[in-house]
Amino acid sequence: MSNGKGTSVPNPFEAGKGFNHLSNRLFTSVVWIIGMCTILFICGLLFLILQKGLPELDWGFLYGLPSEIDEGGGIGPLIFNSFYVLAISLVISIPLGMAAGIYLAEFAPATKFIAFIRICVEGLASVPSIIFGLFGIALFVEAFDIGLTIIGGAVSLAFLNLPVLTRVTEEAIRAVPKEMKHASFALGSTHLQTIRSVLIPVALNGIITGICLTAGRAFGESAVIILTAGVSSSGEMWDFSLFSPGATLAVHLWYVQSEAIVPDAQLIAEKAAAVLVFVVLLINIVFRLPLWLNARRTR
Repeated sequence: MSNGKGTSVPNPFEAGKGFNHLSNRLFTSVVWIIGMCTILFICGLLFLILQKGLPELDWGFLYGLPSEIDEGGGIGPLIFNSFYVLAISLVISIPLGMAAGIYLAEFAPATKFIAFIRICVEGLASVPSIIFGLFGIALFVEAFDIGLTIIGGAVSLAFLNLPVLTRVTEEAIRAVPKEMKHASFALGSTHLQTIRSVLIPVALNGIITGICLTAGRAFGESAVIILTAGVSSSGEMWDFSLFSPGATLAVHLWYVQSEAIVPDAQLIAEKAAAVLVFVVLLINIVFRLPLWLNARRTR
């Protein structure tokens, strides 16, 4: 840059250009390295779990009844209990969590009381699961005196999922551009029609992501189930009774590793762990499949 007298004036923007470029390259490289290391660690962990159990799986193990003493027991009733408890908990928690999240995002007044409620919800979302298990014992085992049952474990899991689903739904609804909401009002839609036809469809990706996280966590949860549904099953493959013992696959994995006396306890644990990881991955794929199909249709 010239000052009109033939001498050049240093450009203040040129001085830091090289340093900024170097910092950007360095930061990008660090992020790439950390990201790749994290992905490799996760893939290695999954491979370590699956490669020990998957080759040993057979239909007899997946459909067989668990054994307390003899080797060769299966996990059939435990897989059924896992899906049964998960389904009941999601049927309870998804409508309530979404309704609470929509209320906080769209209808709740901006008062100190509502701010306190949000803090409480965030706090409950980070509370250890064993606290909800103790609450389930106090409610179902002591107050209602129904013992360790499937319904007690499922409702306790629903309580565990509610704060997370509420916060995820609220944040997903708030992330929808206000212009879309105002455009819906301008076209004559009511608030209910706007929520149903605009806000929820746009926020569906974030809501389903939250449901995937809670479903995977609930399927692999053990502390709540041990305290509210017990560590044993009824011994029947398709037991739909809500008042039967409700041990799940995650509970059986813990029990085999710590308390069981069967000779092949280590092998059962490895195969059960592989099934547990595979099912959690499958749950995430099943919940996201409608989003992938909808994204392909709208391209």
